[in-house]
Amino acid sequence: LGVFSSSFSTGVSDLFRSGYESASKHFNPAEVEVNVAGRSFLVTGANSGIGKATAKEIARRGGTVHLLCRNKERAEVAKGEIVTETGNQNVFLHIVDISNPKEIWKFAEKFRNEHKLNVLINNAGCMVNNRELTEDGLEKNFATNTLGTYILTTALLPLLEKEADARVITVSSGGMLVQKLNISDLQSGSGTFDGTMVYAQNKRQQVVLTEQWAKTHRNIHFSVMHPGWADTSAVRSSMPDFYQKMKNTLRTEAQGADTVVWLAVSSEATRLPSGLFFQDRQPVPTHLPLASTHSPPEDAEKLMEVLEEFSQKFKSSFPG
Repeated sequence: LGVFSSSFSTGVSDLFRSGYESASKHFNPAEVEVNVAGRSFLVTGANSGIGKATAKEIARRGGTVHLLCRNKERAEVAKGEIVTETGNQNVFLHIVDISNPKEIWKFAEKFRNEHKLNVLINNAGCMVNNRELTEDGLEKNFATNTLGTYILTTALLPLLEKEADARVITVSSGGMLVQKLNISDLQSGSGTFDGTMVYAQNKRQQVVLTEQWAKTHRNIHFSVMHPGWADTSAVRSSMPDFYQKMKNTLRTEAQGADTVVWLAVSSEATRLPSGLFFQDRQPVPTHLPLASTHSPPEDAEKLMEVLEEFSQKFKSSFPG
């Protein structure tokens, strides 16, 4: 993680618990004290970490919450916990593997026929440290973080378009600041495989997706955010050395989720332009000063084209 810490030396401390504590002194609590009864939220990767913390806060505010999870047992436990702690019975479970494009299409088709949707929260993600392929022959990180996010969002846009004040929030990572968009090797097939860098590249791709969607879907508010470094099971399992060294300084899951909740429920968030990158309720730059991470606009368009081709390939492979 040396590359992360050196690039962030300017603002690295902001990403830990102390950064949250100092930023939160300027928060206006009233902005998230909102009743969202009657509004429908879909949170991916909602059975632990930031996803679960977000789902819980939305349930607490009366929202209808759809939890999209991969593991049925863990998801049942998370759902039970959210219902018990919030008293909100409108919590629904959907078992979908975000790394499986066909499964996402099938889910979205069914969901569109049965539910309405006001806010989509793309939180599911993975950092696999060895190059691993899914059953469709896709590199696992790309399949989950980039293609899965792309297909789910694209498939649900028609549903979001129908609603007033529709929003899409994607949980990215400050790690993306060390990566320039690279569309030549989306599946990390060449060179040495470095899971941390592949993840950071996927997170850069999510920022680009958000910016592109914001341009083409004017009546939906898109945002992408960095939760800071939080003490989640994902960090513990995929970055064990970093976790051991930093565990006493990490944010809580709720602190990591704070900006997601703010982006999902506050009216302040949508007063800001669509397509921005947030940290601690503030828009922040998507490139470090003097960094050579800017890419030509045609690369962003090319990324969208390639993902669209992929998504259509998997869409046509099941009936309906």
